[in-house]
Amino acid sequence: MIDEFDYKEPSCALCGGKEFYNPELAEAKGRIPVKRVIEKADEYYNKNDLAGAKRHLEYWEKEATALNDLNGELSVINELLGLYRKNGDDGNAVRVIERSLLLIDTLGLKDTVSGATVYLNAATTYKAVGKADKALPLYEKTLKIYTENLKENDERFGGFYNNYALALTDAGEYEKAEKCYFNAIKVMEKAVGGKPDTAITYVNLAHLYETANKSDKITDCLFKAYDLLNDESNIKNGYYAYVLDKCAPSFKYFGYDKIANDMKKEALELYERS
Repeated sequence: MIDEFDYKEPSCALCGGKEFYNPELAEAKGRIPVKRVIEKADEYYNKNDLAGAKRHLEYWEKEATALNDLNGELSVINELLGLYRKNGDDGNAVRVIERSLLLIDTLGLKDTVSGATVYLNAATTYKAVGKADKALPLYEKTLKIYTENLKENDERFGGFYNNYALALTDAGEYEKAEKCYFNAIKVMEKAVGGKPDTAITYVNLAHLYETANKSDKITDCLFKAYDLLNDESNIKNGYYAYVLDKCAPSFKYFGYDKIANDMKKEALELYERS
């Protein structure tokens, strides 16, 4: 299955937010340029240069630590959570999960949307390293905070429900996972530029139906995803390329080799132009 945080990093909810900046919490010697750091990381992702993104983010993690810039450190760690999932670096992934949870407490973010964004990323990383039991409580914390602070059609719910469903599937809670996928689709199909995200959810739903022995529903999900990915309104950028690259193995897995190969080819061409 496809983890949304593998292809779409969360926007920097921690950058410049009033709730996030509290200089009294730490006597920082300076502040790292968080906005520029995130923008540069995005440039690496758009080129599919994960090694470059790793060097870049780990450098700024060390700079933030040296400056005792806890706000900046948490912003960078939030990016590293997704990067280490992509690289399959379980050891570093667990390290930054633990550090992120400590920083949320230290900075007083436990009940904020910014903190919930990190909880979601940490939960998804726990799931990726095979610790769904530790992921589920963090998803539940995220849901509580999002429900209390966001409108029900906020796009952040789309990413939340998609990733929560993956962990629920691992835990064998198939009906609850299916409901989460439908919730994600309901949010993302109304979002501007949300078609690739909705396609991802349909692909994940196909895998869920295979696991839950509902194979008669798989083909319909895959072709709904295919139609969404081929919609003329999609912006053909690095993000779109990454979605294609991640969807292709699923289409191949279910026997649609030509579609998978075409997706891989288009993704490569988009990366080369980025």
